[in-house]
Amino acid sequence: MKLVRYGEAGAERPGLIDAEGALRDLSAHVGDIDGSVLSPEALARLAALDTAALPLVEGSPRMGPCVGNVGKLIGIGLNYSDHAAEAGMAVPSEPIVFMKATSAICGPDDDVELPAGAEKVDWEVELAFVIGTRAKNVAKADALSHVAGYLIVNDVSERAWQAERQGQWTKGKSHDTFAPMGPWLVTSDEVGDPHDLGMRLDVDGVRRQDGSTRTLIFGIDHLVSYLSTFMTLEPGDVVTTGTPPGVGLGMKPQVFLEEGQVMRLEIDGLGVQQQTCVRKAAS
Repeated sequence: MKLVRYGEAGAERPGLIDAEGALRDLSAHVGDIDGSVLSPEALARLAALDTAALPLVEGSPRMGPCVGNVGKLIGIGLNYSDHAAEAGMAVPSEPIVFMKATSAICGPDDDVELPAGAEKVDWEVELAFVIGTRAKNVAKADALSHVAGYLIVNDVSERAWQAERQGQWTKGKSHDTFAPMGPWLVTSDEVGDPHDLGMRLDVDGVRRQDGSTRTLIFGIDHLVSYLSTFMTLEPGDVVTTGTPPGVGLGMKPQVFLEEGQVMRLEIDGLGVQQQTCVRKAAS
């Protein structure tokens, strides 16, 4: 299934994309697309619905972030071998973990704000996954059973705030709109092998990233097991798993986003998202 949330920001409604690509409303069956409906049993009930009988949503409403009420938004850094080579850094011996503020989450096609004073805002197309059942001290062999599905996240980053200011990465990753999410949450059964997905990002029509999850250093099963030793992963938590080569920071000379530029992101089977960069005025 391709599950979505659509409508005005803060008032999104649950829906799904049917086999013909049409948007259908799920409001009569669930309150939201969030952790409460992501267990295998709850997803099976949604999958059993007669899709053709669901109300058809007319027009082209705004798509919201495809997961609501996200409790934790966890990032994994330097998780592609070819991206590590691009950055001139050694392959990490264990996952690099950081947090993005959930207030950074926005819809897949919402504008991305360039914060006042920011000069090094960068793009990162990433495969993310959402937890469907509670995970604590999970064995790697059982890890994928805790994953409800997969989605695209643009892990927008202000590089100076991330690496040139004291402290951890979180402040460079967490500004409002720095986590466009969606357009769809695609359930695990429909994705197949998450470790063999092509992923691409263009800026103003110029291909900047063209990679594959085949070069992930730590796979989805490893990440679920690893993270669950340090924290309980709850239904609706989202983990975004790192980016392939082609970020602005790695270019020579470095290139960063400017007002008016448009990012377009795509991962095989997970849809397309597109954002325009706008300048956030100082308050």
